[in-house]
Amino acid sequence: MVERESGQAAVRRCGFIALIGAPNVGKSTLINAIVGAKVAIVSHKVQTTRTLLRGIATEADAQLVFIDTPGIFQPRRRLDRAMVAGAWTGAGDADIVGALIDAKRGLDDEAAALMERLAGLQRPKILIINKIDLVEKLTLLTLVKNATERVAFAATFMVSALTGDGIADLKQWLAGQVPVGPWHYPEDQITDAPLRQLAAEITREKLYLRLHQELPYQSMVETNSWKELKNGSVRIEQTIYVERMSQRKIVLGKGGQTIKAIGSEARREIADMAERPVHLFLFVKVREGWGDDPERYREIGLEFPKE
Repeated sequence: MVERESGQAAVRRCGFIALIGAPNVGKSTLINAIVGAKVAIVSHKVQTTRTLLRGIATEADAQLVFIDTPGIFQPRRRLDRAMVAGAWTGAGDADIVGALIDAKRGLDDEAAALMERLAGLQRPKILIINKIDLVEKLTLLTLVKNATERVAFAATFMVSALTGDGIADLKQWLAGQVPVGPWHYPEDQITDAPLRQLAAEITREKLYLRLHQELPYQSMVETNSWKELKNGSVRIEQTIYVERMSQRKIVLGKGGQTIKAIGSEARREIADMAERPVHLFLFVKVREGWGDDPERYREIGLEFPKE
């Protein structure tokens, strides 16, 4: 309990809100907008988010812990199955589940399949229509009607994660709905991910943004070394893993130009995040079949599917 200026005791609240949806509906962008800082990587490449990353926001006397889950789609590979399972686990463990729908895509096959499974989830659920700046109002109203006929939502919110429209209303409503209880994190903390993991995520984002279609989905980044130097700067070594030698050549680029550009972009953003100068060293290695290695799954916080 904390005291307000009027002398009345303020009741603290804290809750976990899982954001689920198809790939590329804007979950990571929305979490960054809610938190007010970049904690989740954003890319046009599908399935950028792999683990359950948490972004932490404060609204009045409530601490809102948002879980950015991997996009839900029809899985084909082992890694796909692990990510989809991780997303539903995150939803099942949350206090509130926010179903995110892309206003422009509407209730396509992926969104319809999500609604079908969501209907049976025994958790309070809210509908969040994102990218409302891209469609007409009548289209939005029709979309909400069709969605709410399929799932009993406690509330509906229309937002634009890119412009910030509707974000304040969403946070205010959630602040009044999460359970009464102590905060789980310090007041100024915006994520529970360690700096090493965030640094790896930043480099992975730059990798995807620069190569996009050229680099197959099977790649990952690990932070191998994080050393604080006497002058206040930090020396970071990271390894980019790919599955074939041909992919390594793509990442390196002619004369090493591509990896230099990726490293330069990642270094600047990591330095901003760490609030100190950064010396970033990137290595590219081939690790065949890493998508079938249980240890790799444990490192990124996913259960290894046996089949």
